[in-house]
Amino acid sequence: MSLTKITKKQALALSCLFVIPTISAKPLQPTQQLLQDKFIAGKYSTKGADSCLMCHAKSDTVMALFAGAHGNTASSDGPMAQLHCESCHGPQGKHKGKNEPMIAFGADGNVSAELQNTVCLSCHQDNERLAWHDSVHVDADVSCVSCHQVHAANDTILARNQQNAVCSRCHTEQRAAMHKRSSHPLENNAMVCGDCHTPHGSLSEAALKQPSVNDSCFECHAEMRGPFLWEHEAVVDDCSNCHNPHGSVNDNLLTRKAPQLCQNCHQPDGHQFNVEPTDGNVFTTGQSCLNCHNQIHGSNHPSGNYLRK
Repeated sequence: MSLTKITKKQALALSCLFVIPTISAKPLQPTQQLLQDKFIAGKYSTKGADSCLMCHAKSDTVMALFAGAHGNTASSDGPMAQLHCESCHGPQGKHKGKNEPMIAFGADGNVSAELQNTVCLSCHQDNERLAWHDSVHVDADVSCVSCHQVHAANDTILARNQQNAVCSRCHTEQRAAMHKRSSHPLENNAMVCGDCHTPHGSLSEAALKQPSVNDSCFECHAEMRGPFLWEHEAVVDDCSNCHNPHGSVNDNLLTRKAPQLCQNCHQPDGHQFNVEPTDGNVFTTGQSCLNCHNQIHGSNHPSGNYLRK
């Protein structure tokens, strides 16, 4: 496979376009220090990918790159229009012949997740990733390739019917919740994690796409938004006060059954608070508190101050 060669002058010009990764002030491992120095020196190959493929063309994993966006030789925005393989793996330097290391990605990579990610961010820096450096994934030292596939025709996590499976490899608690008797339709991929969360970070809690938990819920549950004449403070505060969005063993994603859920906030006020199954106890029949207070999300009825109408 022959690709367009680049001249030394072009390599020098392109290296200026490529952001040299910056890493933390922690002492670097010898290999990582070497690779950092190679970036600064900028000794790119004048033959580009042709030089790499002389040795690596027999690898199916390597060649799979050319089936995807990163290996598209016709794209002016992709690595192959810039420094070819070296756009991501760094300057070749003395790699050919003397086996000097180049950047290897993944869990078994020879550099930290932080440095791996700066390589990706040198091109993928846009509005969707403005909050990446403060995201929970960065705090957990998650690298981009932990979720994304570069040497592939299609990136699995970008496929809607496979996204939940990729996310739940790490988020096992949420994976268990989505299989509970009451849950959002995550198991059958009618909903995906990206409908509510942005994996590249956000200014909201839990990497939510919307400013708050309630705003996220109202995207689908608009009838709960209000404004209501009579409001339920717990609902106004946070939907997750009562609901577990990923799944629950209780109906309607409730974190606990009534009346215990209601009694987290409402203390005895004249009702029969005996939860034993006796006749006449309003808490042991039907929907417990909701037998009477059935407009629990809010009421616009003139006499609905107790959320009963």
